[in-house]
Amino acid sequence: MNQWEVVIGIETHAQLATVSKIFSGASTAFGAAPNTQACAVDLALPGVLPVLNRQAVECAIRFGLAIGAHVAPKSVFARKNYFYPDLPKGYQISQFELPVVQGGAITVQVGSGDKAYEKTVNLTRAHLEEDAGKSLHEDFHGKSGIDLNRAGTPLLEIVTEPDMRSSDEAVAYARALHALVRWIGICDGNMQEGSFRCDANVSVRRPGAPFGTRREIKNLNSFRFLKEAIDYEVQWQINEIEEGRAIQQATVLFDPDSGETRTMRTKEDAHDYRYFPDPDLLPLAITDDWIARVKGELPELPVQKRQRFMDQFGLSAYDATTLTASQEIADFYEATVGVAGQGAAKPCANWVMVDLAARLNKDGLEIAQSPVSPQQLGGLVARIADNTISNNIAKKVFEALWNGEGASADEVIDKQGLKQITDSGAIEALVDEVLAANAANVAEYRAGKEKAFNALVGQVMKAAKGKANPQQVNELLKKKLEA
Repeated sequence: MNQWEVVIGIETHAQLATVSKIFSGASTAFGAAPNTQACAVDLALPGVLPVLNRQAVECAIRFGLAIGAHVAPKSVFARKNYFYPDLPKGYQISQFELPVVQGGAITVQVGSGDKAYEKTVNLTRAHLEEDAGKSLHEDFHGKSGIDLNRAGTPLLEIVTEPDMRSSDEAVAYARALHALVRWIGICDGNMQEGSFRCDANVSVRRPGAPFGTRREIKNLNSFRFLKEAIDYEVQWQINEIEEGRAIQQATVLFDPDSGETRTMRTKEDAHDYRYFPDPDLLPLAITDDWIARVKGELPELPVQKRQRFMDQFGLSAYDATTLTASQEIADFYEATVGVAGQGAAKPCANWVMVDLAARLNKDGLEIAQSPVSPQQLGGLVARIADNTISNNIAKKVFEALWNGEGASADEVIDKQGLKQITDSGAIEALVDEVLAANAANVAEYRAGKEKAFNALVGQVMKAAKGKANPQQVNELLKKKLEA
């Protein structure tokens, strides 16, 4: 595998968060009965004319500003000609030579721990276009049904340079892009409903050689499928070349059940689509004032928030990246710190990323559905910080809060008598009892067996029902054993 270099570019279709379609007033709501949200424009009835949706353009501007791209003052819509039953006009209105967003980049964190690294993925363009309808095969024996509800739904097609060199980099980019479009409010990111779909262009080459022939894997609607499809395709292409066969440019589909890609059709190039400017639409003009207004409405972006978390809270790049994976996680974390205090920023990060994340995952919940609020979690971390409870007891308090057994950490601690014993006299009495009752462990420790010390600590904590301050227990035990 080291003899080969993988080259990946990704095209993403993000459905824009508008209430109506890009060139008509028909609804974009998901789940309606087939063909109930397709108006005369969507059906391409004679004499109808498209009218551009201003909100879709604002979404494109927001995205361009968020990735540091050039927002074109003038862009042009074109007709992309191809013939499918779910494309009533026989062409798709898209953008070709003059897209609305040009250039830009997204920097992502790949991997974790010591092996983590940053990767900058450059974008070629992002252009506005309309979606096609949908062919339905499952419900019609020997026939296909056509649902045109989706026809005309506004899309932003986001195209990268071939900058990624592994499936891990591709997934990291796709996750970062998914988080960004949701963060700035231009797409709901619902992959199950088709709001965010990735096509991966994959090729392999010998290091330093020209790019190989690419094959495009279409309509990947989960990050797991994206990784599995790329990994399979890479190995398939390597095997083909090593067995003396040439790679043919093609569009392929990924079958999640078999874990394999299969050829759908030979790949078309731009000239096959016979692009030409749409005569029914004027060039799109975007003024400096419009761009400035949209820029003023943008929230703090993930990259900015990530840097602020590192500067303000002393977090590592990995922690800051994890906590800015979505606006909801970032807001939850920051609200938690607001209660616990900035001095507890790192423990708050650990609780959000580890304990809370594990519990949410176990119950299949999103962070917005968490039964434990930021205020409750911040209160819990504050009680650890001031030694009211230990970390072990805190886990019991967290579980009680999760199950609705108290309105706050303080209430749970008081109700269940979980307050930590910090009185040195009381702890010393427990230590003396344990030492007297465990002469064998005392002898082992004094003979150099360190494990015996841990056993004694465990006995003291057991006698204290887990409520003794662990640090004081350790200190008193050592003092008495070494006396």
